[in-house]
Amino acid sequence: MPFPAILALEDGSIFYGDGYGEEKIEVGEIVFNTSMTGYQEIITDPSYKKQIITFTHPHIGNTGINDDDNESTQIHASGIVINEFCEKPSNWRSSKTLEEFLIEQKVIAISGINTRKLTSLLRDKGSMNSCIASLSQITEEEAVKKAQDFSGLKGLDLAKVVSANKDYTWNQGVWPEYNTSSSNLSIVAYDFGIKTNILRLLSDHVGVVHVVNAETSFEEILELSPNGIFLSNGPGDPEPCNYAIKNIKKFLELSIPIFGICLGHQLLALAGGAKTYKMKFGHHGANHPVQDLTTKEVFITSQNHGFAVDLESLPSNIRPSHVSLFDGSLQGIEFNDAPAFSFQGHPEASPGPQEIQTLFNKFRVMVEEHAKT
Repeated sequence: MPFPAILALEDGSIFYGDGYGEEKIEVGEIVFNTSMTGYQEIITDPSYKKQIITFTHPHIGNTGINDDDNESTQIHASGIVINEFCEKPSNWRSSKTLEEFLIEQKVIAISGINTRKLTSLLRDKGSMNSCIASLSQITEEEAVKKAQDFSGLKGLDLAKVVSANKDYTWNQGVWPEYNTSSSNLSIVAYDFGIKTNILRLLSDHVGVVHVVNAETSFEEILELSPNGIFLSNGPGDPEPCNYAIKNIKKFLELSIPIFGICLGHQLLALAGGAKTYKMKFGHHGANHPVQDLTTKEVFITSQNHGFAVDLESLPSNIRPSHVSLFDGSLQGIEFNDAPAFSFQGHPEASPGPQEIQTLFNKFRVMVEEHAKT
């Protein structure tokens, strides 16, 4: 049953609505996501750690929750904000309702919110710290104070928080076949908050994936004799991840093929000498046009990031490969002196768009060529 709930922003803005899931108090950076589908994949994306997601699509919960589409084993978002919560889903793949999933995961949601007004506020003022809570546990004044007291994501290293505690091997392809890879190539994937569909596509396109903790040393990776290195997506600020940046610099010197996505893209750029910055409200959605600067081809992409690489800070040995057609921000880089490239968006996007999955083919070719040497 729904319960009275509150959403308070650091600027003093207050929204009241119906609470679902766990009756609790949570704080985080509030962002808006413009995707029309894939709410299950979104809330289980580790990149949303310490964030509260506002869905601009008015109906959330319609297709329920199924057993196959989670991008990780849990909900990482601190909470979700919805215009209209669907309590009775209708979909042949659904195994439980969104509310049941929220209760199971001990996550709070608030519904009945004017998400158009909230999104306009965030576009104007930028992502803000916020508090989402049950009104049975907090007052309006206390909720605003908690939002204001949250430290924010700038300077916060969350990659090592969400990373797997134990290494594991992945060899399963994409839904619905889940084919086992027959390739004799193997890569090491640094888990900074890796999504399941990334692992599936790496397995399908390249080979066996050895997933390691974010802080795994350079020497430990070399013992695995990888044909390539993958740098995953993840939450938080890339600059505090010194352990990762240090290792990536060493891999660049060895000319081992490297492919980075999202946070992995930012870490690769930092290792190459570039700089990153906090965006006003980031990119969160599945309708972002990105242009390949070489071919001039335009791709519609999925995005989820609040930090970006500064285009003007790229050293001479790194060239920009893709840019956003929304705001001109950098979306991809390639090294001129090493087999390394990265992409800011999510080419593995599930449910989509999927047209820029060609980057996985590019990585496969790079790994195959390196394996011959």
